[in-house]
Amino acid sequence: MPRKVIITCAVTGSVHTPSMSPNLPVTPEQIAAQAIAAAEAGAAILHLHARDLADGRPSPDPEVFHRFLPRIKQSCDAVVNITTGGGQNMSVEERMAAALSAAPEMCSLNMGSMNFGLFPILERMQDFQHAWEKPFLESTRDFIFKNTFQDIETALFRLGAERGVRFEFECYDLGHLYNLKHFVDRGLVKPPFFIQFVLGILGGIGPDPENLTHMKRIADKLFGSDYEFSVLGAGRHQMPLASTALALGGNVRVGLEDNLTIAPGELATDNAQQVRKIRRIAEELSLEVATPAEARARLNLKGGDQVAF
Repeated sequence: MPRKVIITCAVTGSVHTPSMSPNLPVTPEQIAAQAIAAAEAGAAILHLHARDLADGRPSPDPEVFHRFLPRIKQSCDAVVNITTGGGQNMSVEERMAAALSAAPEMCSLNMGSMNFGLFPILERMQDFQHAWEKPFLESTRDFIFKNTFQDIETALFRLGAERGVRFEFECYDLGHLYNLKHFVDRGLVKPPFFIQFVLGILGGIGPDPENLTHMKRIADKLFGSDYEFSVLGAGRHQMPLASTALALGGNVRVGLEDNLTIAPGELATDNAQQVRKIRRIAEELSLEVATPAEARARLNLKGGDQVAF
């Protein structure tokens, strides 16, 4: 029997700006409410960023995270996964600050430096609510998302070894899989580990189904049965690539961090709508959806009673 599907929901992220959708959660109250609703819809893991209280820009401030983390924990049993990717122009220390403070069960960990281009969005947008949004997008023409070997080592030691955090290893290209293999060979990453194949970001691997199958083939070669994979398709590629992942025996990630729509030209009303859609697709393929407890067991997580929020 195939394993049950672990659904991750990435609730707000640091890519989209408030002007792109009125349904993007930006306040702590909105982030908490949409995260809880996504868990109720079937998400076993909630991948979380924070937003500035004044204008909705990405924020690394642990105090902002702590405005919504306790409410989420009190209201649902989902695994909390805090970003270490943060947002553009944040230092590595800023990007890890909330995770160091909260010691969650999981954190994201990007497996290599890369160009990360958001500027093509400007071809489709003219009006912005906040002054920061247009320069934020334009500046990605000359932006490198920095994730050096030292950066990765720091996260593995300070979050993994010291706080018992396990990781969502985000791999945007084939080379990132080999970077992960380097840390596995050094004994710094131990199975079972959870790899998120990320397709469709300008600067990373393209959103072609053959790229997904090739990434899985290489991961199988490098890691054998020691890993589980999930698939993140950016933008309109979200549901097609998630559906392909289901057919390949993988897990899926949806959420407004990765895609603001539910159908062509139709904004998603909230994160839960996307969770319900991919859950329906999975169940129509005769697949079951994993509970948070089942995800914890498969990924060897420390448990919600061991976090600091």
